[in-house]
Amino acid sequence: MPVEFLDIGATNNGTETTPRSGPAFDKEFTLALARAHEESGWDRVLTAYGSGSPDPAQAAAYIADHTERLQLLLAHRPNVSYPTFAAKTVATLDQISDGRLTLHVITGGNDHEQQREGDTLPKDRRYDRTREAIQILKKAWTAREPFDFHGEHYDFTDFVLDVEPAQKPRPRISFGGSSPAAYRVGAEEADIYALWGEPLAGTAEQIRTITKLAAAAGRPAPTFQVAFRPILGPTEEAAWEKAYDTVARIKERTAGGQPITRRHSLTDPQNAGSQRLLEVAAQGERYDRALWTVTAAATGGAGNSTALVGTPETVAAALMDYYDLGVRILSARGYDLLEDAKEFGREVIPLVRAEVARRDAEQARRSA
Repeated sequence: MPVEFLDIGATNNGTETTPRSGPAFDKEFTLALARAHEESGWDRVLTAYGSGSPDPAQAAAYIADHTERLQLLLAHRPNVSYPTFAAKTVATLDQISDGRLTLHVITGGNDHEQQREGDTLPKDRRYDRTREAIQILKKAWTAREPFDFHGEHYDFTDFVLDVEPAQKPRPRISFGGSSPAAYRVGAEEADIYALWGEPLAGTAEQIRTITKLAAAAGRPAPTFQVAFRPILGPTEEAAWEKAYDTVARIKERTAGGQPITRRHSLTDPQNAGSQRLLEVAAQGERYDRALWTVTAAATGGAGNSTALVGTPETVAAALMDYYDLGVRILSARGYDLLEDAKEFGREVIPLVRAEVARRDAEQARRSA
């Protein structure tokens, strides 16, 4: 079965360990990072969303215009634009990129961050709005005749897109979340379900839950994605030395309770995904083959924050453990965005692809 690799298409070089050295939208860095991904065997990069961050749609268009094969995952919050407008933005970008675009729909798990852009809807109702938005996007990308929509959050008549997506029937929709409401919406509407890097047992449990909900809705399970922060070394000892140095640098930046970003506090996160990560971290630092939770604890469970620590061979084997659970998109983001992207592409991606190809060939021989 195919395996895909996703990283961040960052617009500056700032991370949890290092403040950015230039503007929020650094054209040269954005392009250098995107080209490094394309040249290092990555499949796709995410242009992320934040209330005050550079516009991810324009960043995606910039990357698309300067690369040839690299695919794009565009983050989008339904509260910031009407779905009909979002539909034509995505369709236009899909044409610009020659069909390389996937949309990642973010419901929003932090009330304060949502309110920065005028969104006062309670969290559970935000999921209802997300469901409607996804339904409208799907319809807009595939309908060739005008249609109406009359829902709780959106109401319009006689809409049809003049610009069609390059992909047929439509671009894929990615979605994430770890609450019961998120599971339901993602299972019933999404093509890709994005999870954060939990221990194998917790990941398997989430996959089972979402798969059952999808079956109850009469549709196949979405493709599963899991995200990690790889920390590599030429030996196990060197990797763990690098890991502890990484956490020390994070703690320097968060001294006095200072959060890394405006989107996420160091304590008491509202979103269920971060709460799950902190619960896992409280129960232990190391899990399974290479999962390390101290990086998550140091950032308050801020998004993609659990690490896989070890040699390239160890980290590749750990990723295959998640592949064995049914995960087909592996998200990995280093703490030195440019150099870690090159290293992971050079050292880990070929190992995972080779193992997947070996298993596929063995399965084909058995079938024959």
